[in-house]
Amino acid sequence: MHAPQLAPSLLAADHANLAAGARTVADLGVTWLHCDIMDGHFVPNLSFGPETLAALRRAGSKLFFDTHLMLSEPHRYVEPFAKAGANLISIHIEPAYDHVATLARIRELGCQNGIVLNPGTPARAVEALLPLVDLVLVMTVQPGFGGQSFRRDILPKISQLRDWRAARDLSFRLEVDGGIDLATGAECRAAGADTFVAGTSFFKAPDKPAFASAFAKL
Repeated sequence: MHAPQLAPSLLAADHANLAAGARTVADLGVTWLHCDIMDGHFVPNLSFGPETLAALRRAGSKLFFDTHLMLSEPHRYVEPFAKAGANLISIHIEPAYDHVATLARIRELGCQNGIVLNPGTPARAVEALLPLVDLVLVMTVQPGFGGQSFRRDILPKISQLRDWRAARDLSFRLEVDGGIDLATGAECRAAGADTFVAGTSFFKAPDKPAFASAFAKL
């Protein structure tokens, strides 16, 4: 299993000063920043575009941009996000498009790739793609808005993916996103997760250094 990796979510930062939010993450020695990209179609909310990532790069951010495309047509946008500074681009399995070609294109653009499952999507939906990805993201809430409650009924799906990874000698990271705090993060770690998207719980933590340190020990 990979060492635990905290990925604070930019969605929960102060949108009037996203660069400061990114600096808060970097100053703690956390290396990943999760960038939630929403189109108002695949999910009922709008968030950031490629220019947001590009602006953070211009502001000096060296963080690993873990970029989660919640889009109806993600294949149309992987190149703009790669050019804007994404390091890893994750795409959802649910919309109808060429998943294999899109995952390959992400790697051609010099980024790591990932596949994402909504809470209602079974693990078998991505089973054939597991040898092709660097990361599998399991949503532990229905995507669209921050601050939702963690769904424990998703834990068996995480364990199933962990077991498949071990049985097939694969090395993809197993990420969780939605209602993640120290308690639910520990449950996900026990189920097999190694990468933890924390939005509200991170940016509202009264002691962020202690929060980050605790995640590093999961």
